[in-house]
Order: sequence, then structure tokens, then C-alpha cells
Amino acid sequence: MDMQVRLTQFSHGGGCGCKIAPGVLEKILAKTAPGLVPKQLLVGIETADDAAVYQINDTQAIVATTDFFMPIVDDPFDFGAIAATNAISDVYAMGGHPLFALALVGMPVDKLPVETIRRILEGGESVCARAGIPIAGGHTIDSVEPIYGLVAIGLVDPRNLKRNAGAKAGDKLVLGKPLGVGIFSAALKTGRLGKEGYAAMIESTTKLNTPGPKLGQLPGVHALTDVTGFGLLGHLLEICKGSGVTAHVDWDKLPVLPGALDLAREGFTTGASKRNFAGYGDRIALSPSIDEGGKALLTDPQTSGGLLVSCAPESVDEVLRIFAADGFGHAAVIGEIVAGQPAIRVD
Repeated sequence: MDMQVRLTQFSHGGGCGCKIAPGVLEKILAKTAPGLVPKQLLVGIETADDAAVYQINDTQAIVATTDFFMPIVDDPFDFGAIAATNAISDVYAMGGHPLFALALVGMPVDKLPVETIRRILEGGESVCARAGIPIAGGHTIDSVEPIYGLVAIGLVDPRNLKRNAGAKAGDKLVLGKPLGVGIFSAALKTGRLGKEGYAAMIESTTKLNTPGPKLGQLPGVHALTDVTGFGLLGHLLEICKGSGVTAHVDWDKLPVLPGALDLAREGFTTGASKRNFAGYGDRIALSPSIDEGGKALLTDPQTSGGLLVSCAPESVDEVLRIFAADGFGHAAVIGEIVAGQPAIRVD
């Protein structure tokens, strides 16, 4: 990665770590007046779900989402690929199939070579090609920080639509990708992340969450989301809030990127991790055995993170089979849903 321009030097925060803190976002949205809500709008902002869904007939609904952020890595192609993978993931997280994308591009054109900007776009285009969709347009601006992302449009059969609400007591929780992306990005900025760690990070963050549509077809899958900027605990708590349940997480079962926990214990964490816990920590009960590094891992902002599934116990084997068939070897059962007020306990 020897390059003349380090993209991350322009970023005050990289990847999904750029998100507004959950506590602040909740206050902002609480003052937002409800707008027009037609009956065809199956999913809006009510449970902070992954995408909006608008029904057009008995068997088709449009899935619409957008996501963009500043560089999490210095390699322009990798940055574009990560951002595109992350944006398309929200369509998969609703159980939908992506149809096409629009590019969102903001670049400091007086500071970045044209070839660097072109490589960012090529990274995004390569992911869209793997997803089988075109980039059909977009919008560009001259900005202080490099920004790249997509508007992703998809299609879902309303009968297969999965939300971040609907989890039931007795459900098992399955996570599709390992945790630790934000920790790795913090280590990368100081030169602490080695080649193997970087390769593992890119492999995870550019892997499309293609199991989503197949999971959407399973009646036993009751809730589905993807883990991104609010960390595992933040996005699991959204499931709990939307479903009116409590979650128990088994610390020992969590899939983790190799070496991520050790790096967290060395202090390689993001400011977003601390903001995340400050925003929802009052609903979290951690075992005394979980140290500060462990807490940072649980709240670590995941850029292009894994799908999080709440499913009936009898559906677990099929859910894991679907993940394995698409090459998600780290997918694991990480806990369960129980009756109770929206909260999480980690043991």
C-alpha cells in the first residue's frame, strides 16, 4: 500500500464510524414531525430499519436505501469496494434482491489526483458487477473530505420481507461475519495492522451479504438486520426495541477477526465505540469478566458488517447452511431472545 496520497488523512472518521452517535440521532429524530405515510409504505423510520420498503403490487415491493462515508482505508479501490458492499447490504438485510445503484461522490478535487478518484469509483463498480447490478447514475460534488457511497434500489416479495422487528422469545441469534472492523481500522491508521490483518479486513468488508434473500424466504427467520456503525450491541438493541424483547449474548460464541480483541486491549479503538456505549449503555448488562477491550469489541462500529438473524430454534441448521453455502464460514449462533423489556445481557 505504498501510495503518494493517504486517503484516511482527509477523514475525521472512517467508514461507518462516521455515523452520528445513537443517542444524538435519537434526539434529532424525536423532534422530526411525521410526514405522509401511505399504506403502501411497509417500512419507514419507525424502527430504524435498514431500508425503506414500498409495496407496488401483491408480489413486489421496492427496497430503497443509501449509505456513504469517508475512507476507512488508504487504497482507493478498496475504499470504493467497501463502501459499495456496505450500501448494498441494506437491501440484502431486508430479504431483497438489488436491482441497480446510483453513485454518491464527494471529492476534494484540488487535493486528490483524478486517477485516485477513478480508482475509488472502479472499486464500487467491481462490487456492483459481482452483485449483478448496474450503476445507473448518481451525483458528484467538490467536498473537503473524500466521500463515496451508493443509493441502492432492490426488490422484495412482501411475503419474504424481513425487518429488525419481529423477534420472538426462544429465538436463536446468528451472526454472519466476525467483529472487529473498527478496531482494525484504528490499528491501520497507526501502522499497527499487518498484511494478514489487512487482508482479513478487506475480505470481510467486501463480502456481499448474499444470504439475505434466501433467509427472507424462511418462515422461521423472524427478524433480520446487518451490523454496521452502532456495533453489535447497538443493532441488536434495535431488534429488541422493535420486538419488545430482551437478548442474551454468549461472549464465548462471538466470531472475531483474528487478533482484534488483543488490539482493542492495546487501545486500538474508535471514538465511535465510546459514543455508541454512551448512547445505549443504560440498557446493557455486561458480565464482570468482560474488560474494556471486550466492551470496545461489542460496540465496535462495523463497516459492511454481517447479517444478524433472529430465528426459531428449529431453523438454526438451515440458517447456518445458507450462510455456509455462500462462503460465510464464520457464521455462528451467538445467543438467544427471551421475554422482557428491550435490553441486552452479555455473559
